Amino acid sequence: MTEISVGIRDRKAVAAARMAISGKRRGFRALLPFVGPAFVASVAYMDPGNYATNIESGSQFGYQMLWVVVMANLMAMLIQSMSAKLGIATGKNLPELCRDHFPKGVSVTLWIVSELAAMATDLAEFLGATLALHLLFHIPMLVAVLITGVVTYLLLTLERFGFRPLEKVIAGLVAVIGLSYLVETILSKPEWGQVVYHSVVPWLGPQESVMLAVGVIGATVMPHVVYLHSGLTQRRIIPRDDREKRMINRFSVKEVVIAMGIAGLINLSMMYMAASVFYASGHTAVADITTAYQTLTPLLGPAAATVFLISLLASGLSSSTVGTMAGQVIMQGFVGFTIPVWLRRVVTMIPAVIVVALGVDPTRTLVISQVVLSLVLPVPVITLIYFARRRDIMGILVNRRLTTWVASVVAAVVTVLNALLIYQALGGPAPFLGN
Repeated sequence: MTEISVGIRDRKAVAAARMAISGKRRGFRALLPFVGPAFVASVAYMDPGNYATNIESGSQFGYQMLWVVVMANLMAMLIQSMSAKLGIATGKNLPELCRDHFPKGVSVTLWIVSELAAMATDLAEFLGATLALHLLFHIPMLVAVLITGVVTYLLLTLERFGFRPLEKVIAGLVAVIGLSYLVETILSKPEWGQVVYHSVVPWLGPQESVMLAVGVIGATVMPHVVYLHSGLTQRRIIPRDDREKRMINRFSVKEVVIAMGIAGLINLSMMYMAASVFYASGHTAVADITTAYQTLTPLLGPAAATVFLISLLASGLSSSTVGTMAGQVIMQGFVGFTIPVWLRRVVTMIPAVIVVALGVDPTRTLVISQVVLSLVLPVPVITLIYFARRRDIMGILVNRRLTTWVASVVAAVVTVLNALLIYQALGGPAPFLGN
């Protein structure tokens, strides 16, 4: 595809967006040109780490932890909508603003810890896709790692054709995950009364349930997509005045609600599938992806197990692709330089290759990666709130005082829960909790 056709492809989307802003397109047709960034970001909320946490929660405590998923998803909607708004209001992404307004030493430090977070995320996502390929096609894990690396690199090359092709492919993979869990829902036949009740009524039982709730909420807002979302919106549809900024932001908020809502439904379905299949049948010790696959086969049949792995493969490939995109935004924003996509893909897959070559337990690796993410998470959330509350930076889209307060409470809750998760992961007893 030539550069001219690339321009045409993106110009069509921009022209459709301008028509929507001017009121010439209405309803869903008006929203359609703005759909893309939030769906790309939403992939991080359906990555292999979510599979492990949701399945363990459902298998141990049935439907009773569903409310945690709902609360976590509402938090995610707020943070991601703020990140998208930052890009629309300023024309810059969050790392770029950090570089502009913080001392160089601070920016470099933030870059290092953020790169660690992106690499930790990519490790978990890469291993998820690798494990799915291994279980689906019975190929060696090391070969599956290399295949995952090649496929995700090919997906990343779509960026050269404009923003639309990659957005459509990512949205397609999200659709695969959603359809897979629709099939799983039909096969698992959950108790809908229990699903509705426990989605809105909080419950916490023994210490294990509290720590699982901490795990679900603490790992909800992913550091790398807080950075990435602002980068996806910063120059996608450039507003020409304050009125257009407001209009674009309204469409963006709608897209965030839809995309994150779908991600939330998928996470709910992961948990209630585990509840209706594993918990109901007495298999309460299902705590990792491999065991879930092996247990699904005799309980629901090979079709259900295969669909589960297909969804995991789509999750791993899409989230790993998005993780690499986020790494590029982080590097370019904080320190002002980039490396070729192929080189970044090779560098970020090295940890996964080492883990597989050494035969390290993927589930244990996933836990370690979540600890790294927990350490880094406060950085993007706090800096996002700091910039979004400043009128001199945000202009007409500055956060309202109530929004800032709510976001600050969310940041405090997530930070405290992540600290508790780290403390527990390092072997400390959960404070103030009984057995």
